[in-house]
Amino acid sequence: MIDNTLFLQLFAEPNTQTTGLNAEHNDLSPEMKTFYRTSLLENARNANYFAQFGQKQGLPKNGGNQVEWRKFDTFKLATTPLTEGVTPDGNKLNMTKITKAIQQFGDYTTVSDLLELRAIDPVIASITEEHGAQAGDTIDIIIRNELVSGTNVIYAPKSDGTEITSRADITADCKLTPTVINRAFTQLKKMKAPTINGDYVAIVHPSVIFDLRESEGWLNAHEYAKPEEIFNGEVGKLHGVRFLETTNQKIWKTTNGAVYACLFLGKDAYGVIEPSAESMEVIVKSRGSAGTADPLDQRSTVGWKCSTAAQILYQERMVRVECGSSFSKVDEAN
Repeated sequence: MIDNTLFLQLFAEPNTQTTGLNAEHNDLSPEMKTFYRTSLLENARNANYFAQFGQKQGLPKNGGNQVEWRKFDTFKLATTPLTEGVTPDGNKLNMTKITKAIQQFGDYTTVSDLLELRAIDPVIASITEEHGAQAGDTIDIIIRNELVSGTNVIYAPKSDGTEITSRADITADCKLTPTVINRAFTQLKKMKAPTINGDYVAIVHPSVIFDLRESEGWLNAHEYAKPEEIFNGEVGKLHGVRFLETTNQKIWKTTNGAVYACLFLGKDAYGVIEPSAESMEVIVKSRGSAGTADPLDQRSTVGWKCSTAAQILYQERMVRVECGSSFSKVDEAN
């Protein structure tokens, strides 16, 4: 996180920052623009949970309004014995290009003339930090909405073993259990989904983690042999699956209560645009820059804008488990 008490005067132009009404004295220097953009990007990445497992693609320069990912087919097994002195036909690399339209999102905050846009003023840094968290959550939700549209679904059964066949039938009794986790793990294995650093990853809601922590075999993240290598939001591991919790995970509301999406992921199951200085921008408008829209030079604005997209690349590398929890009666849809 950016320290808002940081003394920013070193970025200011010498002796030009005055309290006068001349707008040109309130322009940000290139150094300040870089500082605020870095602040926005760092705080956006702190709120990043879903994007960290996607196949990342940079924002294409002069590439129009679409982003492209390449999906490679798996080679068939080479079970035919080689013949001495005879070169086999070899294999062809089959590649599919998947494109997705790039969309822009953004927001801004208006600052009154009682608050000067001066380099020593930490308020702009504070606003940028808040917008960074907002931008990160926005991107996270956009990616989440794409991922919960996956076609491989498991409905958690009731505690007595009664099978559930639809979201509408899930109750608080249909919790995410070690048995259900094993089912998701096994399904990914059977679909030959590659692991992420040796394990699969599941992104779930804190209300689901509450029920899971007491399970036999649960290992808290801080107890790992190398806790410094945990993912953002990681809380523990069970049966070969590393669990992350985030309140951004999808919740549906039915007549039986809240139903929670639990996304089990293999490597590169989906593609995302990498949050970067090219895809994300902080925009500061000093007071007086709006012309007749601000006739008394009363307002300045601080805002952000980003270009992003997300796309499922391999349906066979992800499984969505839908379940209830102890909080199904009180949690709301999101």
